[in-house]
Amino acid sequence: MDNPLVQPDPGLFIWTIVTFLVLLALLTKFAWRPLLEALESRQASIRKSLDDAAQAKLELERLHQESARILREARVEAESIIGKSRADGERLRAELKEKAKSDADAVVRNAERQIQLETTRALQQIRTEAVELSVMIASKIIQRNLSKEDNERLIDEALKQVQSRSH
Repeated sequence: MDNPLVQPDPGLFIWTIVTFLVLLALLTKFAWRPLLEALESRQASIRKSLDDAAQAKLELERLHQESARILREARVEAESIIGKSRADGERLRAELKEKAKSDADAVVRNAERQIQLETTRALQQIRTEAVELSVMIASKIIQRNLSKEDNERLIDEALKQVQSRSH
């Protein structure tokens, strides 16, 4: 049997090895290096994309923390403004209440002063009229010496005259 696959020829074996080595050298030079470079480039690109994604994730986390901090500060400031507004409102209410009380007290004092003045005037007028009445009665009594009935009648007349003057 002359089958070359079953009984290899040494010359064919050497040429097969030489052909394989030449093909291996050609593939290494023209195909293997570019293929490895393409794979390394792809690997570097993927690594860079992963690093960029990790950086983006870190930046997103930092921005999230920053926005949470800003939101907390805004809430604190809003609560501060609300508290200040409430305090200002309470202070203004107390001031207005105090002013109203002060104004009411002033009105009451003024009214009391007016009442006192009117009372003093009325008492002065009553005293003046009482003195005039007494003088008038005394002068009439002195002018004539009258009986008890005459005296009472004169007093009644004088009182009627005083009453008619006051109206």
